[in-house]
Parts: sequence; C-alpha cells; structure tokens
Amino acid sequence: MARQLLKKLPSLDSERGIALLIALMSTLLLTALGLALVMTTMTETMITANFKDGGEATYAADAGVERVMQDLLTIPDWNRILSGAVQSPFIDGAPSGTRNLPGGGGTIDLTAATNLLNCNKTSTCSVTEMNAYTDERPWTTNNPRWKLFAYAPLDTIIDTGTIVSSFYVVVWIADDQSENDDDPTVDGGGSAGGGILLMRAEAFGPQGAHSTIEVTLGRTDTTELERGYTGQRGQDEQNRRARKAAVQSPGKALTRSDMSASVGGFTAH
Repeated sequence: MARQLLKKLPSLDSERGIALLIALMSTLLLTALGLALVMTTMTETMITANFKDGGEATYAADAGVERVMQDLLTIPDWNRILSGAVQSPFIDGAPSGTRNLPGGGGTIDLTAATNLLNCNKTSTCSVTEMNAYTDERPWTTNNPRWKLFAYAPLDTIIDTGTIVSSFYVVVWIADDQSENDDDPTVDGGGSAGGGILLMRAEAFGPQGAHSTIEVTLGRTDTTELERGYTGQRGQDEQNRRARKAAVQSPGKALTRSDMSASVGGFTAH
C-alpha cells in the first residue's frame, strides 16, 4: 500500500518547466521595457530635431527678409518690382518651375506657390480670381498680387560660402493692400498707402520644416540711413548705427519695418 501511494505522488522532475517559463516571462518583460526606452529616446530625438528645424526655419526666413531689404535700397522705382522687371540677385534661375529642396527635403513649385498666394489655387490665376473677395483677401481690386523677387538655397545668400544650411528661401513682393488706387500693379505714390510694399518670406527645410514672415515696408524722404538698415532693432541699435558713416544709394531710402509675431508661424506687419 505504501509503495502504491509513493507512486501516485507527483515527481519533482515535472517542475523543471516552471523555471523555464519564468525565465521566458522575465525576458519578455525586459524586452518590452527596452523597447519602451528605445521608443522614448527616438521620440525625444525627433522632438528635439523638429524644434531645431523650426527655429532654423524662422531664422532662414528672417535672413531672406534682411537680404531683400538691402536689395530694395538699390531700386528707386518700386513699380519695376511690382511688374516683375527687377529681381534680387539672390535667385537660382527663372522665376518659375520646380526646385529641389536641399537636404532631401522634397521639392517646391514656385509657380504653384505664387498662384496659391494670389488666388488660392495652384493653376494660373485670372484677374477676376485675384480680385475676388475672400476672408484672406478682402480688398478686391486692391488685393496684393505677389511677385517672386528672391528664391534660392540659404547657403548661397552671401558669396563667402560660409553658410551651411538645408533650407530654401523664397521672398515675394506685392503692393500694399491699403492703397485706394484699384491698381495693385503700381505703387500709387499719390494715394493712401503710396510708398509702401508688402514682403513675404518663406523658408522650407527638411522633415517639412517651414516658417513664414510677412513685413510691411515704407519709404520716407530721409537720406540719413546707411545701406542695409533693416528696421527697428531697439534704441541701442539705432544709436550704434547713427555713429556710423552713411552709405546711400540714389533715390529714397527704406527707413522702417514694423514687425509683430504670432503663434504657429512667424508673422510680421
């Protein structure tokens, strides 16, 4: 009877599989924790990269504004800009067609981008469409008609070759919408808003990084400012510039730009 009871007791050998099961579960748990750590690290890296690219995009657009302001000082007749007869030297070809963005950032169609600004579609805009009333363009016959003025990779913005950047900058110029001459192709010097232009600079970079700056530019009759004066930068900056010798091109000077920021893209007025 005792032998029969012993035979019915479970063998210690049957518990060996439990240790293996525990080891497998521990391995799976550690693997899951490791993957979570890797995912967190990758996410943080992407957030950091996006933040960096977003900041660089804003600086790139601002560099386009600064560059074009200096070009405008050399052009006495702004109507030539509005007609498309004059462009900045900061260009990389004809003012149309597709460009490959640096750093594998994709492409941009300059023609389509200009049409989007003028009539909110990528195909050719008619005069009626450009004069149409919309929430974004409520001035009808005085709606701005944007002209490409500067467009090139940021690393070519100066001739020294010292800039390393994966951004492409595009700058458009248009007549001020506050004019009442019903002709956005001419800067109406005798009407309200005369001697004022709009500038829109956009920077395009890797991973869809993009920033926009819009600036309103105005002339005065002063000839006291040096070439390259780029707007209000604080009283200290003005004082510093006032101590330097003026270098002035013929014609009126660009003397002021008023800028304000908004969340989700950098916008200036």
